[in-house]
Amino acid sequence: MTHRLDASADNAHWGYFDATLAPRLTVKSGERVTISTVSAAPDQLPDASWGIPPALPAIHAKFGGPTLPGHICTGPVAVEGAKAGSVLQVDIEAIDLHYDWGYTLVRPLAGALPDDVKALRLFHSRIDRASKIATMPWGHEIPLDRPFFGVMAVAPPKEWGRVNTLPPRRNGGNLDNKELVAGTTLYLPVFVDGANFSVGDAHGAQGDGEVCITAIETGLIGTFKLTVRDDMSLVWPMAETPTEVITMAFDPDLDAAVQIALRSMIDLVVEKSGLDRDEAYALMSLVADLRVTQVVNGNKGIHVVLDKKWLKKIR
Repeated sequence: MTHRLDASADNAHWGYFDATLAPRLTVKSGERVTISTVSAAPDQLPDASWGIPPALPAIHAKFGGPTLPGHICTGPVAVEGAKAGSVLQVDIEAIDLHYDWGYTLVRPLAGALPDDVKALRLFHSRIDRASKIATMPWGHEIPLDRPFFGVMAVAPPKEWGRVNTLPPRRNGGNLDNKELVAGTTLYLPVFVDGANFSVGDAHGAQGDGEVCITAIETGLIGTFKLTVRDDMSLVWPMAETPTEVITMAFDPDLDAAVQIALRSMIDLVVEKSGLDRDEAYALMSLVADLRVTQVVNGNKGIHVVLDKKWLKKIR
């Protein structure tokens, strides 16, 4: 069965995650849900002639702005049987463009070069959904053939209280990982009953690093299969594509994020292949790719990518 949850004033939360936030929908483990999202504050909208999704002004009117600095998210969706300590498997089955424009901005005191920008500038791009092309105001045509949701999260632990959506954390959130496209599976550690899965921050295109602090911010429609995994245990989010496994970590110190993500991948290789830790560490230096996910969201992100063939049992 496939459920549907659309972005709306009733189905959105803006700027925060909270373990006490009531789910807008409850599904059984293994069921699918199609979720639409919207992005942009009132001062980030293009002219009305570009086509403004009705959900956006309705959300603006209800909330007046973000509860905490952060993203407009749709959800949460509760999954029956999810308990603290289990894992939510999120199979990203499809991602489609939702409307005909996007925006990118640069502003002072933000991004990888916080002192280089002297005034806020907002760039609107026109999106051709049929050809999956965004045209920037200066003429560049950007392919939108790998859109993804920057924010995918479960509810945080209750003891965290209400937290903003900007830094990625162990519950996921603002991962900004451009590998999380349709056909990829994301695994999130669960902290509260029901897991309470939310999505937002739709990206038409983004480079690793997201250096100016924005991608092509737009709206997307995703279809997710949500499955409770009681046979897994995770501390940090991880993912897999049909051919690769991806470990992730986030920390204000990029070096610390490197160490966490790399140790997580070594743990996986030791478990699956039978190598000892020194052997697995050496193997990482030969065949794993260590990539900077983003450097602009408070907690910087690192992801380590490894071909699944290196997980085969050796001994």
